[in-house]
Amino acid sequence: MARKSLRDMSGIASTIARSGASAAEKPPRPNAPALGALQGSLAAIREIDPALIDDWGPADRLDEFTTVNPEDEGESFDALRNSIRDGGQQVPILVRKSATEGRYEAIYGRRRLRACRELGVKVRANVQDIDDATALLAKGLENAARRNLSFYEKARFAQAIQAAGHDSATARQALSLSAPGLSHLTKVTQNVPRAVGDAIGAAPKSGRPKWTALAELFIARKLTEQAALDILASAPATGSDQRLDALLRAAATRDSAAESDATETILLDGITLKSSRGALALSVRKSGANADFAAWLDANLAELIRNAHASFTADKTPEDR
Repeated sequence: MARKSLRDMSGIASTIARSGASAAEKPPRPNAPALGALQGSLAAIREIDPALIDDWGPADRLDEFTTVNPEDEGESFDALRNSIRDGGQQVPILVRKSATEGRYEAIYGRRRLRACRELGVKVRANVQDIDDATALLAKGLENAARRNLSFYEKARFAQAIQAAGHDSATARQALSLSAPGLSHLTKVTQNVPRAVGDAIGAAPKSGRPKWTALAELFIARKLTEQAALDILASAPATGSDQRLDALLRAAATRDSAAESDATETILLDGITLKSSRGALALSVRKSGANADFAAWLDANLAELIRNAHASFTADKTPEDR
């Protein structure tokens, strides 16, 4: 089936494309008119059996049936299902035809789709013939307008988009991000182990500062994946925001304890050895009485350490290695 692309598709794609046309001049913002167009003005709304609709695309939520923003606390899945049961489905989902004859792929609206499945009713859906890039953008625009992705979920969504083979420009457009904004998300997903993120959860009330602080702990090797998982395993079974806070507090306490346990030994003028429970550091000042020696060390220290390690290893028995 030939699908229309962002470049040549009229209507939905051009509306979406215009919403991001000025991205080079200023950070893009969600375009409510484009979202409104997606929701029904460009195609007839059909009623479809939910059993004929499959999920499509990267996950945009850590738990698609848990609300992630304080503004949405009254919109739990149970409340959504009850609302559809009592008053019908007010907002259609977006789908496209599947490569399998007679089936469809859900672009967004998975919570509404799940509710209709459980209620045993047909789901109202806007059927569009769109390609992957346009579908991702539609998904991102809908999320942006509803404000229902936490900072970390946006980071994971952006990561999933790129892992699926799309470029960073597509990820930025799908999430209405500037280049620096995507960089902040990428810093988190590249440095916070996925298992740790899964153990924490969406953390809806925790924005960039806390997640960046956590990423910095991993970058500085002040926290390991296993240590983080151990801390989270012993944390009280509360919400994801509380788990993130508990991890940051515990990591800071561990770091402070390691610093307080550190000892310093002045080996020579300007040369200090600092030893703590977690690290060994040599500080050499490149000025003063031993400036020439510092320069020599700068050129030869790596080789000295490699030779010392080789000698250390050679002195051990096979059982000790």
